[in-house]
Amino acid sequence: MGLETVELFAGVGGFRIGLERAGHEVIWSNQWEPSIQAQHASECYVAHFGEENHTNVDIKQIDESSVPDHDLLVGGFPCQDYSVATTGAEGIKGEKGALWWDIERIAREKRPNYLLLENVNRLLRSSTDQRGRDFGVLLHCLHDLGYTVEWRVINAADYGYATKRRRVFIFAAQANTEWGQWMTSKVEKPDYLTQRGFFVDEFPVEDVQTQLPIAHPPNTTLEGDPKETSDEFEFDFEEAGAMVDGGIWTREVTPVYQGGTVLRDVLETDGVPEKYYLDEEEVEQWEYEKGAKEIERETDDGYTYTFKEGAIPFPDPLNEPARTLLTSEGTTAPGRVKHVVEDPAIGQLRILTPREVERIMDFPDDWTDTGMPESWRYTCMGNALVVGLVEQMAEQLTRDPDN
Repeated sequence: MGLETVELFAGVGGFRIGLERAGHEVIWSNQWEPSIQAQHASECYVAHFGEENHTNVDIKQIDESSVPDHDLLVGGFPCQDYSVATTGAEGIKGEKGALWWDIERIAREKRPNYLLLENVNRLLRSSTDQRGRDFGVLLHCLHDLGYTVEWRVINAADYGYATKRRRVFIFAAQANTEWGQWMTSKVEKPDYLTQRGFFVDEFPVEDVQTQLPIAHPPNTTLEGDPKETSDEFEFDFEEAGAMVDGGIWTREVTPVYQGGTVLRDVLETDGVPEKYYLDEEEVEQWEYEKGAKEIERETDDGYTYTFKEGAIPFPDPLNEPARTLLTSEGTTAPGRVKHVVEDPAIGQLRILTPREVERIMDFPDDWTDTGMPESWRYTCMGNALVVGLVEQMAEQLTRDPDN
């Protein structure tokens, strides 16, 4: 049976596509792009799903009590500073602008059974001066709300998708749910995270352990309250882990590579408009931008240093998944991180088309062809998640944890 879902930071609907493919229902959504007048992502979302129960306002202006009751809360939220401060009787508050706190206040008000969140994998390491603090604060907040948590960093290319995109996915379950009870009963087992857990069925990993104890204690624990975590907590989180009753288990895992789609598979093969081809006179500049560099630089205070960067393949190899898409794709001006391919129809060098970047992210063809400027079609895909990963996780939510 599908779960009634609220989708935050909805973008153009990547979470929703994956959820609906697995039989879940989105009953309310929010998408707001700050600092700009045009709301292209929200307009694309409405074009596909309708405007009923969709809001296009700053999430900070939404009263959490107005959000409908739901089973599952999802969202790909920006990675920001999650430090906290005590503000008298108001308790724990986030610094202005940190969107995690909008997730937290809605979860606190509505207490959905499950949360499924996505973020850049550097979340596990931030902040720079207190490694692991931000993720520790996030875990502490969920612990205080009665959730058990499991996380995994997943590179989509390891599991058959057309992009080398690494993101951390965070699954939280209320302790009294089927998943919450199951996680609590299994988390100390030595094969948790490698043979059992929320993610491992859909995204298998190698078990490199040679000696397996009957049970093992957590690697660290949450102590005190989120304010203490913000001030004092520091820990090296690995790419897989779980938090149950304030205990944290984490370990490095190795994906079982499954092969799958490569860049060649998503390219349009019947030729593309001339505007996507590189200017032959600029190929030399492209080669420089993509090439390895060692450049002597000097800071404003006179300190001299050598700036170094490695080479990026030019053109991009077609027998591998694409590199991570960024929002800067979409122009033929020479640039270091943009994709350049050899067109399969005529052999000339060109950039990717909007349809191809949609395929890389596992969206339907022309999903963003809803009237937005073409540059925004690239931006929306650079900000999106890989739809099929969500679909696999959504399928897992329909299963009995013991099976």
